[in-house]
Amino acid sequence: MSARFEEIDRRRTPIGEISVRRRLEPTLQVDVYEVKLDDEFLMSSLFTVAEVELAKLALAELFGRDLDVVVGGLGLGYTARAVLEDPRVRSLRVVEALGEVIEWHERHLLPLAKELTSDPRCHLINGDFFAIVADGSEFGPYAPGRCHAILVDIDHTPRHFLHPSHAHFYTPEGLGRLVSRLHPGGVFALWSDDPPDGDYIAVVEEVFASCAAHVVTFPNFYTGGESASTVYVARVGPA
Repeated sequence: MSARFEEIDRRRTPIGEISVRRRLEPTLQVDVYEVKLDDEFLMSSLFTVAEVELAKLALAELFGRDLDVVVGGLGLGYTARAVLEDPRVRSLRVVEALGEVIEWHERHLLPLAKELTSDPRCHLINGDFFAIVADGSEFGPYAPGRCHAILVDIDHTPRHFLHPSHAHFYTPEGLGRLVSRLHPGGVFALWSDDPPDGDYIAVVEEVFASCAAHVVTFPNFYTGGESASTVYVARVGPA
């Protein structure tokens, strides 16, 4: 167990000042890792249920083996680890816009870092996920032409973006660019911090054959109650 508080790293980035810290939660007696962008909390190792379910719900929709998966957004790595826990996964490419976050993992500063970086199936790619989708470029070197699942956990919701340039991704045209990246029957899944949004589901269904919103609940230590996130899972139609 660590000291009561430690700021592990702090960097200036094009979207603001990002920092990672570790603190001892005195009531639970566990180390908590937290990432902040300026004064806004982006993620905490106390609340990872929805990140894990993003992977599980998406991969549960797929059949067969030798699955190629792309994750947009690395964060603390909980979605990536959940993907790698599925033995059917052949390759995982995690696209992260901030090289600083990738460096934290490469330097093993975060709790799952060694597990991710030592798995030969896992490739951490420094790049803008939304720009890659928009311009049709590859998800890193030697990436397969199509993949079986694309999972995204970057923005807070389909309406609350970390940067205004992300907005186009959530339109029918933006989402339509994903279809050519997926095999027939492939899956697109998205994490959101808001309740299910019927208007967004309608947008997704303009492009994908189906879209379901899964409400993921988890205990909230701070409120003493439950909190919830939404995982949208959309499928490409058959060939």
